[in-house]
Amino acid sequence: MTDLKSELGEAVAAAFAAEGVDAALARVTPSDRPDLADFQSNGALAAAKALKANPRELAGKVAERLAADPRLSSVEVAGPGFINFKVSDATLAKRAQAVAADATLAGASAVAESRKVIIDYAGPNVAKPMHVGHLRSSIIGESLKRLFRLRGDTVWGDAHFGDWGFQMGLLIVAVGDEGKADGFLVEGEGPFPAESPVSLDDLERLYPAAASTAKEDPAYRDRARKATAELQGGRPGYRALWKHFVAVSRSALEREFGALDVTFDLWNGESDADPRMVGMIADLTAKGLLVEDDGAQVVHVARPGETRKKKLADGSVIEAPSPPPLLVVSSEGSAMYGTTDLATIVDRRETLDPDLMLYVVDERQAEHFEQVYRAAYLAGYAKPGELEHLGFGTMNGTDGKPFKTRAGGVLKLHDLITQATDKARDRLHEANLGADVDPAEFEAIAHKVAIAALKFADLSNSRTTSYIFDLDRFMSFEGKTGPYLLYQVVRIRSLLRRGAEQGATPGPIAVVEPAERDLVLTLDAFDQAISDAYDKRMPHLIAEHAYRLAQAFSKFYAACPVLVAPDEATRGSRLALSKAALDQLVLALGVLGIATPERM
Repeated sequence: MTDLKSELGEAVAAAFAAEGVDAALARVTPSDRPDLADFQSNGALAAAKALKANPRELAGKVAERLAADPRLSSVEVAGPGFINFKVSDATLAKRAQAVAADATLAGASAVAESRKVIIDYAGPNVAKPMHVGHLRSSIIGESLKRLFRLRGDTVWGDAHFGDWGFQMGLLIVAVGDEGKADGFLVEGEGPFPAESPVSLDDLERLYPAAASTAKEDPAYRDRARKATAELQGGRPGYRALWKHFVAVSRSALEREFGALDVTFDLWNGESDADPRMVGMIADLTAKGLLVEDDGAQVVHVARPGETRKKKLADGSVIEAPSPPPLLVVSSEGSAMYGTTDLATIVDRRETLDPDLMLYVVDERQAEHFEQVYRAAYLAGYAKPGELEHLGFGTMNGTDGKPFKTRAGGVLKLHDLITQATDKARDRLHEANLGADVDPAEFEAIAHKVAIAALKFADLSNSRTTSYIFDLDRFMSFEGKTGPYLLYQVVRIRSLLRRGAEQGATPGPIAVVEPAERDLVLTLDAFDQAISDAYDKRMPHLIAEHAYRLAQAFSKFYAACPVLVAPDEATRGSRLALSKAALDQLVLALGVLGIATPERM
């Protein structure tokens, strides 16, 4: 399905080409003055400059070629050479009918060629509860997964579970010291207890205490290192205990993600990449990429001439490679964080062979991913363009710093969702919404309002920017908020129900009133919003469209009576427009990961 802007773009390009002008200059955009025109093209100005011609005269010739186009009711030249287009009512009606009939994409278009895509997001860890720091990655990654699937790609969402490394050794030692791991500490192949010796509360209590002790006690740290090495070396009892750590943590994490309506196709952890390590390191060595550097083994990823200023411990400043080398094996012989990420690329290449891997991770990790990606390209594990780091800004408190609790700690995600649900419940009562539903349905509505508030507040901001967390503002039923959009959905559903009760049904669409024109033009813009969000990996463009659509419907509803329309044909047309707006708004919110209630 082609949107009107694209259709007009092709027609204008042909008219420019007929005048001997580069068709690439014939760009059509929504009008800066919607009171005067629907679309405009400013290409005549640039084209005239290149041809040393009069821009207004050139624009007039192009306009003359387009004057007979049946899709247009007017083509006018304004100012120094702007070409303004107004689409005919019949063309708008036809486009609205096509959008209304599109049950799958609601007016958007699929990609010409689908790809296999892995999206790495959230990054939860064993023994660590999710906190607000996981929120943006989870919300943005889930939205991108839904967006790419909507357009026809095969997509795997991967949680990239943090389940390997030194923290596992710390837990083994801590659990053993509490006497909870006796059945797992024996040598041999087992059998080992089938029941977990620890709960999530145990893990959350033991891990920070063990990490703190390891910082102060070298002997304790050495025990944890030894346990880590034995775990990774395959000691059966440690592996059995570790599996319980993973299962207990994952079960709790899935509940937290479930509350956010975030799901994963893969829960591959760092442990899944571990079997690739030895072969990968041997391969890097054979290719001459792995070199010794102060006892460690690194891959130099800086290109010739790329340098940065580096301050040494003595205060002197030297020129150093930029980015710095990727540390693959430490001077102590340990594989590093970057090693795991590189091995994960190898694992994904060999198991799924994706065309694209997207990493939704805090922008502060940009240099790390640049190092890993360059190493992967040098080694031939991926081709340039197949790996993308989609960095994002932070969710900040009113002080402009990353959000903390009043006590200065990191807020658990569960507590944040609870706070938001409590606030949603209060706002629903204040607005006298949900008063006629049973308690269970009211709680489900309150949860949807809470999640909509959190997600829309995040996704209405550009991925690359930071934003201020303000729950009171996010939870308002007025303005650019998730609750406002849910209210508009419920409002349209109520309208359609009342119409059905009166025996009224959607019919052929006719576009007559200005508010009807505006609504159809907004519906038409969905395709551009979806394709731009896809190309730029920017979900906020869909959030912007959803808000504009809700506003356009509100103006239409106020200006164009639906159920009391002057005749049956007009009523059927306006019901069809209302249904098209509902379907597209629900789809747009669904791509953002926002579920909508039937009523409030």
